[in-house]
Amino acid sequence: MFTGIVQALGRLRQKQAQGGDYRMVFDAGTLDLGDVALGDSIAVSGVCLTAVALAAPTFAVDVSRETLERSILGDLDIGAAVNLEKALRLSDRLGGHLVAGHVDGVGTVREAVPSGRSIVFRISAPAELRRYIAAKGSICVDGISLTVNAVEGETFSLNLIPHTLEQTTARDWRAGQRVNLEVDLLARYLEQLMVRDGADGVESRITPQWLAAKGFPQ
Repeated sequence: MFTGIVQALGRLRQKQAQGGDYRMVFDAGTLDLGDVALGDSIAVSGVCLTAVALAAPTFAVDVSRETLERSILGDLDIGAAVNLEKALRLSDRLGGHLVAGHVDGVGTVREAVPSGRSIVFRISAPAELRRYIAAKGSICVDGISLTVNAVEGETFSLNLIPHTLEQTTARDWRAGQRVNLEVDLLARYLEQLMVRDGADGVESRITPQWLAAKGFPQ
């Protein structure tokens, strides 16, 4: 698990095709690898990957075909910047939101508009993910935990402050750029509870009527 709080900027150093998959080597930048062991997880622009080789300041990962198809990792060129975060420990602060590092799909930056010292990004999401994106809810974009400002049609907007722009790859986002999206875990679990049809002998207690009785709007 991760929090979506980026800890360092890294860069892709090597990219080697291996039978349809890739072995990728990343320079970890300022990320301390001293407490990272082989087999540990590191989020690379929102994708949970397993460290298969360590030679500080670099680490290597194997990226499966499934991951390449569901994320933008296959698009990266040598030297490309990536957001890095080590796995969450139980004693860590949860500064963002719970992030699994399992990318749900790829979105596209539609526009970037300055707003004071911030930048407002409008991003389109795949049709199958839109129902999980809510105004003032959380979403993980390229490994960054962000708050959704508004949802309009196929797009949602985000307001990124100067600190976030300085510390992450969001500073390089441009119209037309593809980004990794992971929707809120809680939204997915809630949907699963809502759609249970009793085929397994257990009916869901969470229904529209139950939610209304608890004060949730219809």
